[in-house]
Formats: sequence, C-alpha cells, structure tokens
Amino acid sequence: MAEEWIGARQGQFESGKQGNFAITLRSNGTLVGGISMDINRTDEHGELGYYIGKPYWNNGYATEATQAVIKYSFEVLGLRRVFARNPASGRVMQKAGMSYEGCLRQHVKKCDAFEDMMYYGIVRED
Repeated sequence: MAEEWIGARQGQFESGKQGNFAITLRSNGTLVGGISMDINRTDEHGELGYYIGKPYWNNGYATEATQAVIKYSFEVLGLRRVFARNPASGRVMQKAGMSYEGCLRQHVKKCDAFEDMMYYGIVRED
C-alpha cells in the first residue's frame, strides 16, 4: 500500500506542490514508512507528515527522515520554514530540531472525539 501511495503522488512532486519519499532500511532497502511535504511556494514553507510501520517504531527512522527532509527543504527547495502538526510526533519533531510553536485546542475530530493539534516548526536560520 505504501509503495502505491507514494507512486500515485508523482505528479504532485513534478508540479512542485508536494514531495513524497520512501523511508527504507539502509541495510536491505526494506520499506518501513514514508514522509511527505506539502509545499507552499507563495509563503515559502512546507508541512511535513510521515508514517512508520508499527514494527519499525522507536528505532529513530522518523527522526532521521525528518532531518533529511528539513535539510532538503532548505537547501534544495529553498523554503524558508518547515512545520508539522501532529500530537503524537512531538518528540520526533524536537529531536529533528523543530521547536514547539503552540496548540490549537480541539482542532480535529477523530473517531467522534476532538483532539488538540500541536504545531512544531523550524526556519532556515535555525
């Protein structure tokens, strides 16, 4: 499913609106997850999102991928800011160099319950 999801977004990458990357093991190329960035060229920022397959949690893959995409965003894409909004990923974002920026209380509804949305960000100068 992950490979299909990544492949279906090739057009978004080619148009400069989104980047989607596979997260694989260096040792054997096994797909363990994916990381994406929605790109806003007007405001020169990108929003990160990622997923890691449960068997691969707590191995640093999300942090390493996040750091790589942040670097790519600043050095290759020329963005000014990168942010993410995920209540479950705060530690990953902090380890990747992002700062906590705030909380939108009861911002999203999941399974008939409202959840807070935590924002983390980093700017090129950081």
